[in-house]
Amino acid sequence: MPQAFVSTDRIRSLFTEAMSQMYRTEVPQYGTLIELVADVNAGCLERDPALRERLARAGELERIDVERHGAIRLGTADELFTIRRLFSVMGMQAVGYYDLSVAGVPVHSTCFRPIDEAALNINPFRVFTSLLRLELIEDEGLRSEAEAILAKRRIYTPRAVALIDRHEQNGGLTEAEAAEFVAEALETFRWHGEATVSAGTYKRLHDAHRLIADVVSFKGPHINHLTPRTLDIDAVQARMPERGITPKAVIEGPPRRHCDILLRQTSFKALEEAIVFAGDAEAVQGTHTARFGEIEQRGVALTAKGRALYDRLLASVRGEVQVGAGGAKAGAYDQELVERFKALPDSWDELRRQDLAFFRYSATSEGIAAAVNGTLAGDPEALIAKGHLAFSPIVYEDFLPVSAAGIFQSNLGTDQQQNYATRSNCDAFEAALGATVQDELALYAERQAASLDAAMEALGLAGLQLKTVA
Repeated sequence: MPQAFVSTDRIRSLFTEAMSQMYRTEVPQYGTLIELVADVNAGCLERDPALRERLARAGELERIDVERHGAIRLGTADELFTIRRLFSVMGMQAVGYYDLSVAGVPVHSTCFRPIDEAALNINPFRVFTSLLRLELIEDEGLRSEAEAILAKRRIYTPRAVALIDRHEQNGGLTEAEAAEFVAEALETFRWHGEATVSAGTYKRLHDAHRLIADVVSFKGPHINHLTPRTLDIDAVQARMPERGITPKAVIEGPPRRHCDILLRQTSFKALEEAIVFAGDAEAVQGTHTARFGEIEQRGVALTAKGRALYDRLLASVRGEVQVGAGGAKAGAYDQELVERFKALPDSWDELRRQDLAFFRYSATSEGIAAAVNGTLAGDPEALIAKGHLAFSPIVYEDFLPVSAAGIFQSNLGTDQQQNYATRSNCDAFEAALGATVQDELALYAERQAASLDAAMEALGLAGLQLKTVA
């Protein structure tokens, strides 16, 4: 009898746990951060039973403790092509295209993550994956040197590639194969303290951009942060110094709100780690700064209309209030952010009625009872008002390019502002990926529509649609 295959959800969970254990060993402050976040989350759930109930009703409560996102930076199209295949073994697909060159970071990126709601609630592991844009290196000689260095490296073990092939050919992996795959895949993300370039080459790459040096100078794309999800990022930010952790000056993303939207992120400063350079007569010691700790708080996913309003409000603040490396204006920035964002409703019902955010709909027990008794109103808004139809926010599973760039810059050197011309190139990215990136807004819209259809069918009112305020 053939052996049964394990689910991609199982493989993803095995990999997430292995990655977390490895990173805790490599970056001890990550372990401290996990403990702090766990304490803050437990306090939030104890103080706010309504929040606990909402998370439990949406199937999100169990995922909070296991939820992580990581980030890696790749150097070549071949590396991106294979990472897509590797993450597919874990049930993760490329969602969204992010051009970070507009914020002075020479990469474009996607997020590999599960897309099915059930898979997300089991383990929503995400990896923000960036591809270095060598064409943005102005020095032709340095660009050619970087290309030659990257062409020689192999970031995946032969056995990892063989198991990816097996998964694609057989349609899955057995439990034993899955365990072996996790161990082999983990090697791609491991930190190596030995640079593959000389001290002189490293300096030239570093002078062009710190991120270029990080991508080109090492054996592989070491995971540069692993991020837990908190329910109160302001509390974590305030309490980090108590645990010996220095946070960045400001929290990236929207301000603190009653109804959380999109994504808020903060981090602690990148570690200065000892490395040994290659290619010299004698080993030369040096340091490299790249890996750091990050925390996130996730809110509701916004519609295209809501996102346009968010982007406009955020840009208006960032255009007027700049936060320096010392954080001297952090208070002014936060205050202005709160003031400007009063233009975006802070009510779940208003966000829903104005079509600013995505929601999951469900028939209530009262609604089903009314349907049986034949006493249901035909108007969806009346169904909501009478408690026959419930809605809850769909959590934002993706990223924000301005926030990502802000995190990158704060940990690669807050004083470094390389200006690149806007050269978004999704076509080139997808060609390297070997697939089309999924449209995150379309995915949220599909989930909302499917939930409403199922709720209406449960109430015996199939076909009714909600009306939104223009």
